[in-house]
Amino acid sequence: MDDEKPITEQALDTITTAVEATSEAAVTAVKKVRKAAKKVAKKVAPKKAKKASKKKAKKTSKKAAKKSSKKAAKKTAKKAVKKSAKKAAKKKKAKKSKR
Repeated sequence: MDDEKPITEQALDTITTAVEATSEAAVTAVKKVRKAAKKVAKKVAPKKAKKASKKKAKKTSKKAAKKSSKKAAKKTAKKAVKKSAKKAAKKKKAKKSKR
């Protein structure tokens, strides 16, 4: 330290250099942490994405199955109604023709 500078100025200089050094260290630490986090994310993210896509695929297939089964049920119900109506009409005709 300089003997010519007042003590307060010397103290301020030391503090500023310390602050600069710590801020630089903090910045480099943050950069390193970010880099490491990116690496980890690259390794972990694909697995999570795969799981999520599998779940979505399951859900969509379930929904599609539900929809198709509902449609099929509606169709069969309509067909059954039509068939029973036709059968009833045939029976009526047969009864009339017997008379």
